[in-house]
Amino acid sequence: MPVKAALRVPRVWLWRWRRNPLRRRSDALEAWIVLIAWTLTVFGGVFIGLAATQSVEHGLAQQRAEWHSVPARLTADAPDSTPTESDADRVWAKVSWTAPDGSIRAGQARVSTGATAGTPVTIWTDSDGRLVTKPATESQAQLRASLVGVLVGMSASVVPFVCGRLVRGRLERRRMEQWDEEWERFGPLWGRRTT
Repeated sequence: MPVKAALRVPRVWLWRWRRNPLRRRSDALEAWIVLIAWTLTVFGGVFIGLAATQSVEHGLAQQRAEWHSVPARLTADAPDSTPTESDADRVWAKVSWTAPDGSIRAGQARVSTGATAGTPVTIWTDSDGRLVTKPATESQAQLRASLVGVLVGMSASVVPFVCGRLVRGRLERRRMEQWDEEWERFGPLWGRRTT
């Protein structure tokens, strides 16, 4: 028989909850802490991640519904791109557009390089006529929402996991202190000879 097989101890599931004269109250308390910490870690992370995903999807869907494209005109010539710009075919330029209330608004938007003043361009505004970015498409929104949900869920699951580890560490330190106290009491008795 191999040595490893001879030394292998059968694993006993849920041993901390079973009746045993050697089981201490701290063992049962630690078992409950582990159960609660893992439950909150798994289910809390999943629940909070799903809630964050739905919230982001709802917000992006609301933007798609409320934001719309509006025709605008360049009020000044667009500058030529410089070779150092990463997005060399688009530059910031001044544009003007008519808001839903009929007022003329002005701002800066990304336009093609070298466009001249008066060139029509398309910009995106919200329901109040304020300049906004182009809203995310449905597939982009799903990807963003999924990534945010995963990050938020994982971040939220770290809290109960770390708290559980801290409490277990404190219980372990206390258990070691109790063993030291007991050893100080009974350790010297082992050195005596009985006749």
